[in-house]
Amino acid sequence: MEFYENRAKQPFFVFVLIWRAWKKWLLQRQTRRLLQGLSDAELRDIGLNRNDIG
Repeated sequence: MEFYENRAKQPFFVFVLIWRAWKKWLLQRQTRRLLQGLSDAELRDIGLNRNDIG
């Protein structure tokens, strides 16, 4: 069997891209919620303000 015959087909790669995008979105959402729970003083300590959170 040749290399090109034994490799995964391209349509499967679409699911990998969707999975990565979902994981990135989930991590951004969790981070945003965590930052929203901090007080203004705590945000200032790490160099952020409420407008930076989004």
